[in-house]
Amino acid sequence: TNLKSYNEKKSPVLVNVFIITYAGLSASVVSLVISLLIELIVWSKVVKTNTLHLRHTAHVNISLCLLVADCCFLASSQPEIISEIWCRIAALLKHFCYLAMFFWMLSLSTMLLHQAVFLFHKVGKKTYLRFSLILGYVCPFLIVFITFLTNNGGAPGTYFSLETCWLVYSGLLKGTIYTFILPVGIIVFINLFAMIVVIMKLLDHRSREKSHEKEIQAAKTVLRSVILLTPIFGLPWIFGFATFIMDLTAGAVTLAVNYAFVVLNAFQVWSQLLN
Repeated sequence: TNLKSYNEKKSPVLVNVFIITYAGLSASVVSLVISLLIELIVWSKVVKTNTLHLRHTAHVNISLCLLVADCCFLASSQPEIISEIWCRIAALLKHFCYLAMFFWMLSLSTMLLHQAVFLFHKVGKKTYLRFSLILGYVCPFLIVFITFLTNNGGAPGTYFSLETCWLVYSGLLKGTIYTFILPVGIIVFINLFAMIVVIMKLLDHRSREKSHEKEIQAAKTVLRSVILLTPIFGLPWIFGFATFIMDLTAGAVTLAVNYAFVVLNAFQVWSQLLN
């Protein structure tokens, strides 16, 4: 969305970037709806263990958050024709929903790490649900709420930009955009750490008795989800961060970085269907 600030230059390359973004997000919205319908249809048949309940609950919430965020992105794609209040609401919802998506990923990897470290000790569904709701929704809400209040009550130019309907970037480690980038960076790092630990534990428990075979297989399934989702949802934002410090209208490297961010971020939702 920071590309909007360069719109006045009318670069053909940037026009192509916008087309790719909106085409990808439109396809993503359709894919998310299909993914949620599939979850609804197969839920009772596939959710047979607490670990699989963990996985599918997280997937549903990740899909819902991403669906709302993508719809807000598309609805605010032309900030010049919408009012300031709707632009502010779109920025708030995108900030909250994208953060919530990553916190639900953290919930998934944290619970998987707990099961691996504590020898696949069963976690009650109610306990997992309470933990996940707090981590997945309360934590991002607090970040957004505090950011909103400490930036003149969500004032334009301070909390969000009227040109983008997204958070403000005003320099290296300056601006409300870092209340998104820093939590996401920390979550991706924790998820990578959790993956390494769980893989080591799974290899170490190869010789476990067959009575735990079903839980181990379920844990492997969840691990696959974390391995797929972490780079697919996390790595595009590394390219996104690079676009903040580059001139997007000049140089082959900057154009390559920008295209990588747009393509990966716009079509990342297909991983949900593959999962």
